[in-house]
Amino acid sequence: MGRHVDDRGFNPVDRQRYRNKMQRGLDALARMLADGNFSFPRQQMGLEMELCLVGSGMEPSMSNAEVLEKIDEPAFTTELGQQNIELNVEPRVLAGDSALRLEERMRAALRRADDSAHDTGAKIVMIGTLPTLRSAHFDPGWLSRNPRYSLLNEQIFLARGEEMLLDMEGEPLGEGYHSERLHSYANSILPESACTSVQLHLQVAPEDFAAHWNAAQCLAGVQVAIGANSPFLLGKALWHETRIPLFLQATDTRPVELKNQGVRPRVWFGERWITSIFDLFEENVRYFPALLPDPEEEDPVAALDAGRAPTLAELRLHNGTIWRWNRPVYDLVDGVPHLRIENRVLPSGPSVVDIVANAAFFYGAQRALTEQDRPLWTQMSFAAAEENLFSGARSGFDAHLYWPGTGWVAPDELVMRRLLPMAHEGLRACGVSDEARERYLGVIEQRCLARRNGATWQRETVARLEERGANRHEALTRMLEHYIALADGGDPVHTWPVG
Repeated sequence: MGRHVDDRGFNPVDRQRYRNKMQRGLDALARMLADGNFSFPRQQMGLEMELCLVGSGMEPSMSNAEVLEKIDEPAFTTELGQQNIELNVEPRVLAGDSALRLEERMRAALRRADDSAHDTGAKIVMIGTLPTLRSAHFDPGWLSRNPRYSLLNEQIFLARGEEMLLDMEGEPLGEGYHSERLHSYANSILPESACTSVQLHLQVAPEDFAAHWNAAQCLAGVQVAIGANSPFLLGKALWHETRIPLFLQATDTRPVELKNQGVRPRVWFGERWITSIFDLFEENVRYFPALLPDPEEEDPVAALDAGRAPTLAELRLHNGTIWRWNRPVYDLVDGVPHLRIENRVLPSGPSVVDIVANAAFFYGAQRALTEQDRPLWTQMSFAAAEENLFSGARSGFDAHLYWPGTGWVAPDELVMRRLLPMAHEGLRACGVSDEARERYLGVIEQRCLARRNGATWQRETVARLEERGANRHEALTRMLEHYIALADGGDPVHTWPVG
């Protein structure tokens, strides 16, 4: 939903017209899929990473406007909260040494940005949830100064009709610890700004989209289990990847009664395997009222009749307010349309090499799954894939995941026995160089052998500090200081010392 939206109210006529325009967009999309009107010259990847800003005391720094002015690079932009910024990496081919160059590019861009942020008294942090956030930071006054954020906040609360409830029970921090419970209310959608993630994009041919999306759904649980980096929120030790339940609750337009009726949440895993990208856009229109019914003048069917690719503005804006963990994307470059899958399950951080390793593992395993003679998604229920996501997010390496032909298995065992060889095979099929493949999948292998990701490192470090007498606030602050220093050092998280 990155396009500009005017800060205005909406009336019933707006909503009716918008619904009609979305239906016209679906008609146009169906024609384009049938006629093969899409560009696919080569497989490209892209990456977006959300970042946090902290001050010298490790508290959130509500300074993104000032920081972005200092950075002065188009690759960096605002995010929902004033303590957030986002880095957008230019699309690039997946083959060859592209991953190695991506790592170099990200390191250089973050180093420049951090130097600029330092001039404002801020520091950039790559982490899934910022552990020093407090309820006061969710006040609506801390929304970024962009009309679309305030308008989205207003529309979600109008739909919901009551405060947001954040309610989740965590995993015990270690032996001698009890599970901790968060039960807190918020009067804005700013708890969603605590979810800082990495979004991986992959351009695919229309006829291959369903297989790639289904494969991504199969991989979601193991991705979050081995890549978790969000164990703390509002001072509580919660899920290993707390972003998953937090994002769901922070943007939920449903009061309790609608949940009880089975109305679908806008942060959504989905409910079935698909046969076409059309299935996902059609579900969006069928199930979800428009939050920002701001129609444009173009008639998508008329544009097609005139020989132009339509912008599908209404479908795209609506799609941006439905936060699927694997989101379909229709986009135009120089008037030429293409399709992408946006994988949204991973947290930001801990280090740049960890991020690129997570991407390489996903792209490689996804490619291998799409080329199996008997697709994995024909051997497991959709509900099992969804349960894997929540189990992996809740327990990290301690999760039990279901995998056809293996049964219930720990994430590290599943990766080492089944998925890592497949990821090597998939990256070879994508034309990724041996150097890049060995470097990044080697990080995943060593992470699984050590059973240490960002979440386990954070939890172990906080527990160690508390054993030495620190209270929770002191432990979180000192842990974050240590985390930032190690992340800046550039080594992968499985090598980080706990202390």
